[in-house]
Amino acid sequence: MGSRALDSFLKENLEDLKSKGLYNQIDSLQGANGPIIKIGGRELINLSSNNYLGLATNKRMVDASIEAAKKYGVGAGAVRTINGTLDIHDELEKKLAEFKHTEAAIAFQSGFNCNAGAIQAVMNKKDAILSDELNHASIIDGCRLSGAKIIRYAHNNMEDLREKAKAARESGLYEKLMVISDGVFSMDGDVVDLPGMVEVSEEFDLITYIDDAHGSGVMGKGAGTVKHFGLSHKIDFQIGTLSKAIGVVGGYVAGSKDLIDWLKVRARPFLFSTSLTPATAAACIEAINIMTESTELNEKLWENGDYLKKGLKALGFNIGNSETPITPCIIGDEKLTQQFSRRLNEEGVYAKSIVFPTVPLGTGRVRNMPTAAHTKEMLDEAIKIYEKIGKELEVI
Repeated sequence: MGSRALDSFLKENLEDLKSKGLYNQIDSLQGANGPIIKIGGRELINLSSNNYLGLATNKRMVDASIEAAKKYGVGAGAVRTINGTLDIHDELEKKLAEFKHTEAAIAFQSGFNCNAGAIQAVMNKKDAILSDELNHASIIDGCRLSGAKIIRYAHNNMEDLREKAKAARESGLYEKLMVISDGVFSMDGDVVDLPGMVEVSEEFDLITYIDDAHGSGVMGKGAGTVKHFGLSHKIDFQIGTLSKAIGVVGGYVAGSKDLIDWLKVRARPFLFSTSLTPATAAACIEAINIMTESTELNEKLWENGDYLKKGLKALGFNIGNSETPITPCIIGDEKLTQQFSRRLNEEGVYAKSIVFPTVPLGTGRVRNMPTAAHTKEMLDEAIKIYEKIGKELEVI
């Protein structure tokens, strides 16, 4: 028998989440995460993946992964600072720096680990961090781990950022100030006002930190949000994931050589967790090769995103103010949002409901992510199903 207190806590709180429509059921895919997926023996049009460019199943990457596993084995065998750094890790980091137009880069085991490690390696209790109120959970946790004072500013509001940066600087309480924002906000698909942020940062000497998990491979012809605005030389930290557009797993920080050298001796996930597998590193290298050889997949992604947006908006769905292929259908009520998602599933579209705490209460939505791998026929079928369920549940 385990703890009665724990049993009671878990039962009571799980039931509470379910009654409020906040409990998320996890589904298992029977095969690859492509534009069509199989769950429970049924095939569905997949609009929930972050596999933006369809690279998760790319043959070149699969082959590169297999060859690396044959050469190096299935694991690196140690943390990077002992003897878990293989030459293929060095090659990956060199490729990432070139891709992001920076002096150097460092690879982590996940994008979450980047934020958990990079922020606290530079910021501490003597400092303050200005953080967009809609930043990703990993940024929030990274800020908390640093011990720095966290000052939230209104979402993408550069005037609010300026006022709070001014107050923080003039208070004389902090040694260093950092501003952190997502490049692309994953729930709404809007993009950071990077020129405005840079202007404020230069005025008040803020360290600039952009998490471009949903921008790399998408914005800037694939090179990311910072490149899209032509501000690579103005951003201190460029964070990215290897699990979305890249299609594999892992994360990275790109920046100056001094910054990367510092992270290699102070970022705790890098110091205390085993390296990326050789197969992962090889697949990521090949993904960057594919993305830099041609912008075809990036262009297809945007074409499909615009197509789905146009179709859903014409039906009367609230798709918010997305500036990227991310296409939310904002329903509002949490229970209705989950019911809408279930009915889509029953009719053949896999699009997951996103509710509190991922988004604020009362802003539940179904998040759609068309990829470069979808065909127009798939998207037409999805739009038809959306129309049917929208009318059935009186959402449109």
